[in-house]
Amino acid sequence: MSQAEIGIIGGSGLYDIPGLEEKRERKIDTPFGSPSDAYILGRLEGKRVAFLARHGRGHRILPTELNFRANIYGFKMLGVKRLLSASAVGSLKLEHKPMDFVLPDQFVDRTRQRVSTFFGEGIVVHISFADPICSQLAQQVEVAAGRITFPIKRGGSYVCIEGPAFSTRAESELYRSWGMDLIGMTNLQEAKLAREAEICYVTIAMVTDYDCWHEEEEPVTVGVLLGYLEKNSGNAQNLIKEVLKILSDQFDCPCQHALQDAIITQPDVIPETTKEKLKVVIGKYL
Repeated sequence: MSQAEIGIIGGSGLYDIPGLEEKRERKIDTPFGSPSDAYILGRLEGKRVAFLARHGRGHRILPTELNFRANIYGFKMLGVKRLLSASAVGSLKLEHKPMDFVLPDQFVDRTRQRVSTFFGEGIVVHISFADPICSQLAQQVEVAAGRITFPIKRGGSYVCIEGPAFSTRAESELYRSWGMDLIGMTNLQEAKLAREAEICYVTIAMVTDYDCWHEEEEPVTVGVLLGYLEKNSGNAQNLIKEVLKILSDQFDCPCQHALQDAIITQPDVIPETTKEKLKVVIGKYL
């Protein structure tokens, strides 16, 4: 029996989920190393959930240092099938104001130093990633926001940068010229690995600033970011609780079958060590 149905990743400013019942910690070692922190397990709104502080408690891990593979693999080991990722982002459009919540549905990858796949070492897999966000889960988040009359915007493109520095003005204007909506440092890898793990994934993006393109606003600083995050964390917690109330236990989604036609390598030539390492992800196909 799985230990959790729903996963929650807390980004900057969201390091805990108040109200968890039967709360306990679970440290997990994965074939890809250690996740960012212990998973916090418990019941919330009647659902079994697993919470992970993306940057570790105390915010001690840089975006580039995050072990994305371990984080997502750990959720898979716990039995998680749907994953809500709350993340602080900058806005690249005037229409997305600080304190707004957005559900982006596209990503552009501008990172350079990260591993974004579980595969290799004798197995080749090409997932479909045209639509990187689970539309069914995003729809449920949108419905939940409506139930508590919480304004949220559906759709938009998130450009994922390496960091840890914020953008130069030239970079910010470049991304705006591409039509990007939001800028962040973490969610592209999470989305890609969640798809490989056949976990439904959605980003709940919390706008904190206008990056540095807006001439009438000060460039983003940690002080500005933390101020908005403190205000936004309560909104994020309330929204997540409402989402949990309406999520059905019985569902089927293409995300849950993402590897069905994606494994290219013939099973009999995949090394046994690789099969063992990835059994939580590919076991049912071998």
